[in-house]
Amino acid sequence: MTLIDPLGDMLTRIRNAQMRRRDTVRTPASTLRAHVLDVLKAEGYIRGYTEDTSAEGHKEFSIELKYSEEEPVIREIQRVSKPGRRVYASVKNIPVIGNGLGVAILSTPKGVMADHMARSENVGGEVLCRVF
Repeated sequence: MTLIDPLGDMLTRIRNAQMRRRDTVRTPASTLRAHVLDVLKAEGYIRGYTEDTSAEGHKEFSIELKYSEEEPVIREIQRVSKPGRRVYASVKNIPVIGNGLGVAILSTPKGVMADHMARSENVGGEVLCRVF
């Protein structure tokens, strides 16, 4: 099965699993997904992830979701730049999510990083998603 928006699919799987209070969620593996998961882990939104192989022989990520007092740590996770409408931001126009409490994840020439890292590196790029 081919996906039009693999990153959007992963974010939807995370959102749905948290609504059902699951401990882990599985998603197909890719390099972009791994970089986004690295940022989510560094920012403290997930416990971590591991790469496994499915029964069909495809690589998958098993993502360990994080909860605080029975509530999901991720209150909102949303795709910003989509295949039909790409959203780019210069370093001066990087969005601030939740007055700085949330994170915008960007794909920059220096790699995938959180908004505060992009500002400190003085680079802009494509706004992939927002997490609060």
